[in-house]
Amino acid sequence: MSKQVIAIVGPKGGIGKSTISANLSIALSGIGKKVTAVDLDLGGANLHILMGVRNYTNSLDDFILKKVKSLEEILIETGTEGLRLICGGSNIPDIANMPFQQKRKLINHLLKLESDIVLLDLAAGSSFNVVDFLMIADQRLLVTSPEMTSLLKVYTFIKTCVFRMLTFHFKETEAHEILEILESAHDPAANPHLNTMDNILFEVEKINPSSAATARDVLALFKPNIVINMVQSEGDLKVGAVVQSMLRQYLGIHISIATSLPLDPMVRKAARQNRPVILVSPDSDFSRAVRKLAEQCE
Repeated sequence: MSKQVIAIVGPKGGIGKSTISANLSIALSGIGKKVTAVDLDLGGANLHILMGVRNYTNSLDDFILKKVKSLEEILIETGTEGLRLICGGSNIPDIANMPFQQKRKLINHLLKLESDIVLLDLAAGSSFNVVDFLMIADQRLLVTSPEMTSLLKVYTFIKTCVFRMLTFHFKETEAHEILEILESAHDPAANPHLNTMDNILFEVEKINPSSAATARDVLALFKPNIVINMVQSEGDLKVGAVVQSMLRQYLGIHISIATSLPLDPMVRKAARQNRPVILVSPDSDFSRAVRKLAEQCE
C-alpha cells in the first residue's frame, strides 16, 4: 500500500482537533501502520503535549531555519511503537505566515517522509497556509462540534478551499480572463448572478467551455469528510445535514460525515495528565470511536 497523507483541520478553535490528531495517530499505529504525526499548527504547536512527549530538542523551527537538511533529522520517538512525531515550530516570529517558496519546500519534504501514513495536524482557521497544507492530503478530515456556528465555519473553510483550488487551476491553465469572474464571485451580494458554483461555471463556460469542464473535474476530486466531535445526542448528528445541503447547493461539493466522536469525560481527565485518552482509558467511548475512525482511514 502506498503512503497516505491525512490532514486534520478545525476551522474553529477549541473543538478538539489536536486531541483527535494525537489519538488517531496512536490508533493507526495500533493497527500496524508506520505513522508520522506532524504538528503544522505553526505558532501554536501543542501536539507533543497531548501525546505526552515532554522533552524534545528539535522541531520544525530547525528545518525552517536550515539548521537541518531534512525532516528525518527532527523526528522524535513518541514511546508508542510505530509512531514518530515532528514537533511544530513556535519560536520564529510570524511563522504562521510562511512565504510560499518556504512552504513549497516544506511540502516537498513532507511528501518524502518514509511512513505508511503521514498525519498533519493543521492550525485552526482558513488561512492560505492551512488550505495549501490541506490540499496535499489524500484524506481530509474537517473537525467540527455540533454547534451551528462551528458547522458554518466548516462551510466558510470549504468555500475558501474551493476558490483557492480554482484560482490555482485557472492560473496553471492560463485562463486569466476567468479570474475576474472568480474575484467578482467573492461578493455574491453585489453579484447575485454568481451566488452558486453552478452559476459561476455557467459564466465561465460562456468565455471558455474547456475551462469550465476542467474546473468541474477539479471540484469532483475534492471530497472532504466531516468529523463531528463532542456529540451528546442523535440530534447533534442531524445538524451536519444542514451544511451538507449548503455545500451541495452553493458550491457543488459533496461531503460525507466520516464519523462522530462522543463527548466523553475521560478526554478531559486524560488531558489533565498530558496523556492521550486512548492510552489512559482504551475502553472509553471516545477511544472506541477513534479506533473506528482509524479503520475508516486505513
